[in-house]
Amino acid sequence: MNDHRTAPAASAAPSEAEEIRLFRERHGLAGLIDIHTHFMPERVLHKVWNYFDTNGPLIGDLEWPITYRKEEAERTALLREFGVRSFTSMLYPHKPGMAPWLNAWAADFARRTPDCLHTATLFPEPGVETYVRAAVEAGARVFKAHVQVGAYDPADQLLDGAWGLLADAGVPVVIHCGSGPAPGKHTGPGPVARVLARHPRLRLIIAHMGMPEYEEFAGLAERYGEVRLDTTMAFTDFTERFMPFPPGALPRIAALGDRVLLGSDFPNIPYPYVHQLHALERLELGEEWLRAVCHDNAAGLFDL
Repeated sequence: MNDHRTAPAASAAPSEAEEIRLFRERHGLAGLIDIHTHFMPERVLHKVWNYFDTNGPLIGDLEWPITYRKEEAERTALLREFGVRSFTSMLYPHKPGMAPWLNAWAADFARRTPDCLHTATLFPEPGVETYVRAAVEAGARVFKAHVQVGAYDPADQLLDGAWGLLADAGVPVVIHCGSGPAPGKHTGPGPVARVLARHPRLRLIIAHMGMPEYEEFAGLAERYGEVRLDTTMAFTDFTERFMPFPPGALPRIAALGDRVLLGSDFPNIPYPYVHQLHALERLELGEEWLRAVCHDNAAGLFDL
């Protein structure tokens, strides 16, 4: 008698959320903390997306499709589906007068999004210390500084009081100060080193591991105990093609394991979110290092 049973259908590829769940299970992670995600007023975010779409000057010739071009509610839901228990709303001005308005938006976003760390920003301008103080008093947990986009010197005297205030308050600052993907007038380790010489207790988190000046920024973290690095886009296939991390520097990153934090650049990334996690996993720096980077270091820094 012929057997008319049909062969089982091929298993569907796992969803990205499932892939991330499996990653967390492999490494004993109840959740992730991502300290470099972007939420900002929709019209501002759409301008950012247009900048990537049209290969703005700071992008160069890179093809950079936005993987998560979704509405705000969909993006927050997706992070939660990925198991991200806390994230940020990294936003930044490119001219004077924008920061107070952005800070007001971010405060409202934090009120309606309890798993978002209340984020604020700043710019070298008269009155910056006043609105930075107001943001801290309103509960800001983390600041964003974008030296490349803002085209300003972080060591500008106009910012000195604000840096001192943030150092005294112990509020971390995620700062894009490396010269990737394209150099700016004030990018690189020199200007940041001048800031730290004046404010050695300032909790700077160097975005993108400082790419491409990875080793120079690692040196600042080795010298200053409150300097940290975030993994945003580092070690991914995309970045390794044009700004590879020097393999010889990996032991330094392993030794700094208590001061490396997970960052992704979600939603503005040209690949799936899970790829950042796999890129960290394949460094093979150990289970303890990976758990610390993906969760524990940020949990300790932000008392989560």
